[in-house]
Formats: sequence, C-alpha cells, structure tokens
Amino acid sequence: MSESFKVCFCCSRNFKEKTRQPPVSIKRLFEAYSRNGKMSSEELLRFVNEVQGERHAGLDYVQDIFHSVKHHNVFHHHGFVHLNAFYRYLFSDPNSPLPLPGLVHHDMKAPLAHYFVYTGHNSYLTGNQVNSRSSVEPIVQALRKGVKVIELDLWPNPSGNAAEVRHGGTLTSHEDLQKCLSAIKDNAFHVSDYPVMITLEDHLPPKLQGQVAKMLTKTFREMLFRCGSESRKHFPSPEELRKKILISTKPPKEYLESQTVQPRRTTPMVKETSWSRPASSNNMAWRGENKILEELESEAVGYRDLIAIHAANCKNPLKDCLSDDPEKPLRISMDEQWLETMVRTRGTDVVRFTQRNLVRIYPKGTRVDSSNYDPLVGWTHGAQLVAFNMQGHGKQLWIMQGMFRANGGCGYVKKPRILLEHTLFDPCKRFPIKTTLKVKIYTGEGWDLDFPQTHFDQFSPPDFFVKIGIEGVPRDTVSYRTETAVDQWFPIWSNDEFLFQLSVPELALLWFKVQDYDNDTQNDFAGQTCLPLPELKSGVRAVRLHDRAGRAYKNTRLLVGFAFDPPYMFR
Repeated sequence: MSESFKVCFCCSRNFKEKTRQPPVSIKRLFEAYSRNGKMSSEELLRFVNEVQGERHAGLDYVQDIFHSVKHHNVFHHHGFVHLNAFYRYLFSDPNSPLPLPGLVHHDMKAPLAHYFVYTGHNSYLTGNQVNSRSSVEPIVQALRKGVKVIELDLWPNPSGNAAEVRHGGTLTSHEDLQKCLSAIKDNAFHVSDYPVMITLEDHLPPKLQGQVAKMLTKTFREMLFRCGSESRKHFPSPEELRKKILISTKPPKEYLESQTVQPRRTTPMVKETSWSRPASSNNMAWRGENKILEELESEAVGYRDLIAIHAANCKNPLKDCLSDDPEKPLRISMDEQWLETMVRTRGTDVVRFTQRNLVRIYPKGTRVDSSNYDPLVGWTHGAQLVAFNMQGHGKQLWIMQGMFRANGGCGYVKKPRILLEHTLFDPCKRFPIKTTLKVKIYTGEGWDLDFPQTHFDQFSPPDFFVKIGIEGVPRDTVSYRTETAVDQWFPIWSNDEFLFQLSVPELALLWFKVQDYDNDTQNDFAGQTCLPLPELKSGVRAVRLHDRAGRAYKNTRLLVGFAFDPPYMFR
C-alpha cells in the first residue's frame, strides 16, 4: 500500500506506507525472553523483573499486562503472547516511566517548608500581563491540573466600597472576588486533598480588609485553617492540613501600627493635651476619632486572624531578608532577578532559610508576555513556591509540569535530603559524578492519529527528530538530538543512545522535544514531555507526549529505554 500527497491539481507523490513494525532491537529483546516466537507468563515475568526493574512483580502483575493488551486480539492460544502483543504492551499506558497518577508515595508528615509546591502567579489572568482578561477560568484550570498555590491581587473597586481582583497599574480587566473564592472552594481538592494556599497581594484599606475577612470566613467556613494563639516553630505538615485552605499575606499595617502605638496610649503624659485629656468643647470630636481608630483596629485584627502564613517582602539589606526567627516561621517573596543576585553571594544562606521558612519566587516585571524563568535556580536553593504564569507556554513551563508529575501529581513534592541537611548544600559547587543515566530512543508512534496528514509536510510524510536533555544543577545540564528519520510516520532511531553523567540526580529532570525537520522554514513542533529523575523507572518504557500547553496527546508516544549505571538509590 502507498500513501499519496497531492502536489498540484493534476499531480501527486506516492510513498510506501510505513506500518507499525517493531525495531530490530525490540525483536531481539523479545527473542531473548521467548521460545519459538511465543512468550509465556513466566517468561514475561522474567522480562518484567530483569529488564523493567519491577523486582516485586508477580504473576498477578503479568496477568494485568495480559488484560491491558487483550483488546488488540494478538494472542496465541493458551495464554502465550507473540511479538505484536509484546510490542503493544511496551507502548501501553501501564508501561509508563513514572508511577501511576494519583499514587502519593512521598512522606507527607514533614513541615510544609520541606516540600516544593505547585505555585501559580497572577492566577486570574487569561493572557499577558498588560491588557488580558481576568477570569475565574484560569484559576479552575490551574487547580484541576494540580496547582496548590493561587495568587489574587486585591484592589478597591472604582467606588471604593468593595474589593476586586485585578492586576493593578495595567489595562487588564477585573474579576469579582467572590467568584474567585467560590471557584477555589469548588476545585481546591479536585486532584488531591492536600492544602491549597491563597497568596493575597493586598492593596486594600482596613475597612475593605474587614469585608474580605468576612467573605473568606463565609466562603470557606471549616475549610479555613486558623493558626490560633499557639506559637509554632515549624509549619504544619501537608498531612495535618488535608482539605484546608491557607491564607498567606502581609499582616495589616494598621494592626502593626496599633501594636506600636498602644503602649504610648497607656503611658501617663507629663503635660496634658487635648488628645490625652480633651476639653469639654472637643469631647465629641475626640470620641468620634477614637471610635474610628477602634473600628480600624478591629478590622485589622479580624483580617490578621485569618492569616495562616505571614508574609514579608525581601528588601535590603540582604542580611535582614534572610533573618530566621526561631520561634515563628514565615514566607518571604522576591522576584527572579533578586533571587539570582542573592544566590551569587549567599546561596547557602538561602538553602538554610528555606529549611524552616517559605520562599516564593515570581517572574520579573518585564515578562509582560507571561513568559517564565528557569525554575531550577529556585528549586536547587530550596525555594518551595516557584510561581509561574500557568497561561504561558515554553520549555520552562514544561519543566514545571514535569516536576509536579512526581508524587502522583498531588501538587507537593518532598525536597531531597541534601536540601534539608545540617551541612548546607551549594548547587554551584562541583560534586563528583554519582551515576550515569543511559537513554536509548527506539521509535515513536501516534502522530498519524493525532495530527492531519499534511500537518507537518504538505507533500511528504514527516521527518522527525528528538531533542533530549537534562535540567538540574549547572554541571549536569546538557542536551543532545537524534538523527532525523526521513519520511516516516513511525520513525525508528537505530543508533541513538545518550549518556548523562549526573552529580546531583535528586534535582534533575529529563526533557524530550520532538520536531519535524524543515529545510526552508522553522521546524514544526511534534510533542514534548519532562520527567523527574527521582521517579524514573528503568527498562523500556512508553513516554507519552504532550502539546505546547502540557495536555497529553491521546496516541503519540516514544518508546525509550532507561538505565542508571551504577544503579542509584534516591532518598
């Protein structure tokens, strides 16, 4: 059979139709674990144990494999499988390189500061940072993808009588605060029961802060976590905070000022004044002013009592920014540029600070197109809340999505032990090589089902190649590319094996990007994904590809072999 591409109204080009044929290396692998073209349950189990590294798998696991490919109708009699069934198993979803989604397997009983948390920036914006629309839609989408930190900017409305959500100082539209809170309530625990944090960028006067406090209380009720009066040296754990909403913002200025002013009010003054002891003619005015002050203080205290995580901005000097109160952990915020400046001179101090406190990083102000920055700078220094524009696209967002595929995609990833030890980790230091990751890309399939025939090339089948790389500490970061498989919907890369020497594999991610090669124009995008190395399974695995926004294609996958040499135990 042939595949035809129309060149003009009277001419066409014909190509021999490529079929799903296992590469020679996969055929040899099958032959090594089968007899006479048939693989028994025991032989398949041996393959799963020895090649796939599933040491604890038994015959029940093999039976699940049999059931997963039964609909392909490629079985021999009496429970044997032949090559095509084996090949379909290798490409199936159960043969993923990561644990199954929803399977939370990290220790969730450590303090909150011991986790990376899936964090959004300006979560209500649908597009750029200048004139896009504000909506609850991106909030809902983010929560349903596993994001666990939602940011809302609060400003007075034009009448000054209510709070609204908008990106101040821009032409972006506003959104109703109650709609945003209701959207968070309805979707907060769609992916997992672990807590959702709302970071409020508050630009409100005390009266509106009081209104917001009442809205938060009425909307979330028992879901709202309140610290109470007890002193905590550490944040609670995600396990303790299941099904809870945490509010994080700066304490109200009026409350802080009242704490400073209050002692002066109770101290006797040597000289009587109209403020300390008002004359009868000014008595009513004094009482009125005093009542207003009491109301403002009451509003501030009510708002303050809802703040589960107190926040502060990172300002000069650097020493004060990272000062650690042993009796009370807090959250500080800084933009990506401030972080880069700080880690150049005080990287280990940032790591130390993040062992008890939360650090939130956000994009610099010039990223008006909602682009993102390198998240590894924050993660390798222990920053938990690396805030991203989730409505953006690009490699950095793919890396963010890859990180939070770990731990069942629950939105919380336990930081590696090296970031929590007494001996402070310095990601800029050159560490010895701990292991080498071997990656062999065999083949791929599914583009013919997920894309139109002429999506990549108007006059011929696509010419696919794969870019592959490691993101991690500077020493480990490297990338390669395969050869180009010309005119193939089912490309086979026979000689493409890559070696990645890793000094800090605990903080590394492996990314793939498939493109269609074009001589005269920009190469066409054909899929991407990113995998956290601490979760990576060895063996021959089906790597599912995603579109630019991170949505998984239904059919498009790569078949890839993974091996750590020497084997490495992640902790």
